[in-house]
Amino acid sequence: MNAQTERLTLSGPVGAIEALRDQPVELAGAPRGVAIVAHPHPLFGGTMDNKVVQTLARAFVQSGWTTVRFNFRGVGATDGAHDNGVGELEDLLAVIGQVAPQGPIALSGFSFGSFVTSHAVERLHGTRDIEQVVFVGTAASRFTVAPIPQELHERTLIVHGEADDTVPLSSVMDWARPQILPVTVVPGGGHFFHGQLPLLKGLVLRHLRSGALSQ
Repeated sequence: MNAQTERLTLSGPVGAIEALRDQPVELAGAPRGVAIVAHPHPLFGGTMDNKVVQTLARAFVQSGWTTVRFNFRGVGATDGAHDNGVGELEDLLAVIGQVAPQGPIALSGFSFGSFVTSHAVERLHGTRDIEQVVFVGTAASRFTVAPIPQELHERTLIVHGEADDTVPLSSVMDWARPQILPVTVVPGGGHFFHGQLPLLKGLVLRHLRSGALSQ
């Protein structure tokens, strides 16, 4: 993402996990914590270099978070093969355990990455300080996305494109409605937010900065 991006090789359940870490710059004091960003579906070209994933990472870095993105099993230099989200959850938990063994964390994902991350939130809630949750293009039409714990709703941002033809907005609303969980809808936005990535970044920055002010 920039000249300071650090390449990592982490240990995963089935071998090496390829990851990238960025540190906030021009920060007075310590980082707010560690943010982990999960990428979209590996079988449809999803990687940690996806533009939406990079946009999320930039927003977290600019908000004072050390930020890590990584490749799920079978992608890039990460060992293993695609496992329909089951093994990918274990990959994500392994990454969190190594890059943020303690302290505040933020969990974020795009599309398939949101689905996997939702189950990490469910698994870790109550045992870790999850300060922020950010989902974009949540893959609610294709997978069983875990509900967000009520206690985390005020710390959660869900963003979806009005014209998303990969994951219909209606499916995300059907997931969010029983939870009374707000969804931020980008008018005319598609799944990959072509031409609207600056807007997406701005929405995430506003959410993360308002969270910092309220602490």
